[in-house]
Amino acid sequence: MKDNKISKARALYYAMFSRFFVFSTNTKRYFELVELINVLKNNPLDTSTKAAFDELSATLKLDSNIKFMNEFDDIFHSPETKTIRTTASYYHENVESGKKRVEMQNFLAKTKIRRDEKKYFDYEDHIGFIFSILSELCELESEGNSEYSNTIHCIFEQILNQFVDEFSKELYEHESADIFKNVVILLKAFIEFERIYLEVSKPAFIKKTKTVETVEVISEEEKARRARNKAMKANGPKKKEEKEVFVTFDVESDI
Repeated sequence: MKDNKISKARALYYAMFSRFFVFSTNTKRYFELVELINVLKNNPLDTSTKAAFDELSATLKLDSNIKFMNEFDDIFHSPETKTIRTTASYYHENVESGKKRVEMQNFLAKTKIRRDEKKYFDYEDHIGFIFSILSELCELESEGNSEYSNTIHCIFEQILNQFVDEFSKELYEHESADIFKNVVILLKAFIEFERIYLEVSKPAFIKKTKTVETVEVISEEEKARRARNKAMKANGPKKKEEKEVFVTFDVESDI
């Protein structure tokens, strides 16, 4: 019973992080994010996360998502600032759609959860997708489906754990980060909890080899994905201050 309650709480944390990092036009997801913050802030992991929850709760209001989405754009999509990369493959081997994406696809094949390609265009090793999958699996685990415990452990240890520290550092140091600084505080504390709970060690730092800037070579699949996301943004509101929310993320599950 105790482990089931812990898994339920972990599912809520992963659900919250998925809503911070998935690009969505569905205002329902923003409302869910605010509600999750208000629920989780009542039992923070430590004093630093309490302060972060309080600041997020004061900043993110149910009546407007403009501030959040403008910052999201500046960090993850704006050509005027450094773009934070969001896939495990990029942090692992400096390419999109690499080995870590294949590993995630293999892990998903062991479950009944699938990516809805018509509504969600990012890859399986995108950090938002990883959070969403772990939330779904932890929820199933909390309901007594212990067969997913090993998959949760493997996804955390072999995918998320390997790049989340570097991702968090880049995000926290981004010139446009304000809301996301508090998100990183929550994420770092939660990841440390997960490492203890799942008995997973923090990965050793691996210094990447700097490569000479050159023309980016991308696959036809990646070109198509970027074109879809670009078209999606082009069809949205033109004025920055009038934006609502971005892309919806639906996980198909026949469990």
